[in-house]
Amino acid sequence: MTTKTHTERALITLRQRIVSGAYAGGQRLFEVALAEDLNISRTPVRAALSKLAEEGLLDRMKSGGFAVRKFDLRDVTDTIELRGVLEGTAARLAAEMGADPEILAQADDAISQIDKVLSGKTVDMSKYSKYNSIFHDCLARACGSRVLARELTRVTTLPFASPSAFLDDESRATQLLRNLIVANEQHRAILNAIANRQSARAEALTREHARAALQNVEFLTKNEAALREGSAPLAIVSA
Repeated sequence: MTTKTHTERALITLRQRIVSGAYAGGQRLFEVALAEDLNISRTPVRAALSKLAEEGLLDRMKSGGFAVRKFDLRDVTDTIELRGVLEGTAARLAAEMGADPEILAQADDAISQIDKVLSGKTVDMSKYSKYNSIFHDCLARACGSRVLARELTRVTTLPFASPSAFLDDESRATQLLRNLIVANEQHRAILNAIANRQSARAEALTREHARAALQNVEFLTKNEAALREGSAPLAIVSA
């Protein structure tokens, strides 16, 4: 992977610790201690904690600060499945009703930008995450339903339901790149189905796209007890 900023490094390290069980559910996380542990300033740590809260891995405390959210394998699989259902419905409605051409153009540009990000041997994950999020935001808006858009925003606050919740595992760099290339081809197929008013195909492709993230936790189905005890690591690739 490319050289990471302090914020990216903090985000990746803290996310890995949370999902591996190094930090127990309910445990409070403190900026100062984390900054000292990671040997960086408090600012990138604060940014990383806020991002992890957006991903549903941390809870914001009323008294300030953050605590690790409790979740298990069933939570992960259910939230990914739920996002697929909602996004699939959004894609179907967009195809049936005819999506705003400007939104489709924005989604197409996001796909093109991802192609550029994935064109080399290394991946800038911050850029991938940015354009992947743009594509999925376009998908949520394309159907013109404020209700669906609101519910998709709500579900992405659950653990790993965010399209860009992933672990950047450098030991799996080649596999990660391959998976991301496939995911972007799925983006392109979904967009084409919507543009061609193929509603059933758009919904099926979108639901399958969300389910692709489950392939990255497939090995955990054999070790669910270990995850519940916080000893089995997750390896989520964004879709």
